[in-house]
Amino acid sequence: MRKIRNISLLAVMTIFVLTSCEKVSPVGVLIAGTGVEDRVKMSHLYYKEHKGEYKGHVVPNDEYTFLVGADSHMTNDAGRMEEMLQNGLDHDDVLYAHLGDIADTKAEYYINLENVLDDYKLKYAKKNFDMLYLGDVNNEAQLEDYENYYVFIDKNNPDLYYSLDQIPYPFYPVVGNHDITHNGWALWSNIFHSSFYDVYVLVGGEDSSIYDHFIFLDTANGTLGREQINLIEEGVLDDKYFQEFGFYCRHTFVFSHTNIFRPSSLQFSSTFAREETFFLLDQFVEWKADIVFCGHVHKWDEHEVGGVQYITLDTMSESNKPEPGDYLLRVHVKKDGTLTWERVHMNYTPKNKK
Repeated sequence: MRKIRNISLLAVMTIFVLTSCEKVSPVGVLIAGTGVEDRVKMSHLYYKEHKGEYKGHVVPNDEYTFLVGADSHMTNDAGRMEEMLQNGLDHDDVLYAHLGDIADTKAEYYINLENVLDDYKLKYAKKNFDMLYLGDVNNEAQLEDYENYYVFIDKNNPDLYYSLDQIPYPFYPVVGNHDITHNGWALWSNIFHSSFYDVYVLVGGEDSSIYDHFIFLDTANGTLGREQINLIEEGVLDDKYFQEFGFYCRHTFVFSHTNIFRPSSLQFSSTFAREETFFLLDQFVEWKADIVFCGHVHKWDEHEVGGVQYITLDTMSESNKPEPGDYLLRVHVKKDGTLTWERVHMNYTPKNKK
């Protein structure tokens, strides 16, 4: 079994300190000076080489749920992020999407984030996979070494097995403006690699021909940029090859950090250029998008334009919203194809506020 190890964030920061290069590091991480054009080029290159890692999840039943959060601005207090991941695990959500500004830009915060994700990947693996121990049962230390002494077997397909770092953990973020400040893209991309990608959910098991499409855009700079528009116009995210083989796209969901609409006169409006706004509105209709999810302004908002529902989520950040509140969103995809959603209450209170 091939095992892939990711370079640590500490190693990335070491490379960052030792190099004056402002393009690509030896490990493929863009270090500095990265606008949307550079990020999308890097993301598309990574996506093409690792497309199988993004191509989704199989739902054995005809209905499922997924969870959405936004603007966690995580620091040393990981309580809300842990609550989101635990909520998704407890409710068996097929995936968890995050709408950007995932952490405030500081190396230790991203190390904290990576540790939390690693912890919950293990919890997810223990719940959803059969575990096979490969070591000496008399060695107690090895029993806790899940990375080196266990493989995880797909319960629905025993021919598929993974090491812990290969587990397809269903956490999918978009990049936000706070994620790219102060060279934060090097930190963010080391964990998540791509800011522009899509995944699907195959509904009804391996033999089904119905899938739902999840599209993640890079809008961290408040603009799509020429490269991203070109790729969209070329059909990179259309998945037409699925339709050529008789697959049917039932629902499409789009995720963006920057909001499209202004929640109120007191909130920021979209920073997209007018031409890009019209392009997006038309593109969402062309994709037959059901819901477009946005963050950025820390304020709940709903709009419907051209048959597309736009939902802007509030921030789930401990520092911005220290009191409990309805900061998450759970979407129910029903057996008959109908969609409903509910706001999900978060109970965690920051330690210094208790």
